[in-house]
Amino acid sequence: MNAQSAAYFIFGLSLVILFGVIIGFYYSRKRTKKVEEPKYRIFDDED
Repeated sequence: MNAQSAAYFIFGLSLVILFGVIIGFYYSRKRTKKVEEPKYRIFDDED
């Protein structure tokens, strides 16, 4: 394995890890609750 193929492999692996982190963050339960909660707050009766 030469330096060019090692760099290509490391770059590809880092992209896969980065996309995994982004997808994990996007679909996390804490974020979903934070995003969805204001939408349902409209229906709460303030009277």
